[in-house]
Amino acid sequence: MKEQIEQFYSAFNNLDAEKMVSQYHEDVIFKDPAFGVLKGERAKNMWRMLCASQKGKKFTVHVNHVKSSAEVTTATWEAFYVFSKTGRKIHNIVQAEFRFKEGKIISHKDSFDLYKWSKQAMGIKGFILGWTPFFKNKLQIQTNKLLSNFESKL
Repeated sequence: MKEQIEQFYSAFNNLDAEKMVSQYHEDVIFKDPAFGVLKGERAKNMWRMLCASQKGKKFTVHVNHVKSSAEVTTATWEAFYVFSKTGRKIHNIVQAEFRFKEGKIISHKDSFDLYKWSKQAMGIKGFILGWTPFFKNKLQIQTNKLLSNFESKL
């Protein structure tokens, strides 16, 4: 399972969404602070959207500390990119947790410091509002709207 996770993030670094989502079970549940909970094809489409949005841009991902036990695999991954809305550089450090079913990822939970991310992405607005539930809710509404728009064009 450790090798699968390393392949997953290698594919992400190469912006190969199809290789990424091939690791997901059809009933996968994904959760993170930016999107909230996504299930099945919608979770897969999130990766397709993110990869498509970074093509031709300075985007890199590094994965570290991949550890597996009988029930869970964890990893730390770091993303370096420019936030398109503001043009600000982002270095996001994410803790990931995976569970598997039938050899595929059935559960994927990413955790990161949303306040730290918001300060990088939004500057002073992020500093002032990034820690609030209001900011998190608004971000999830916006990211899910972007995802719905992306899916409508598939």
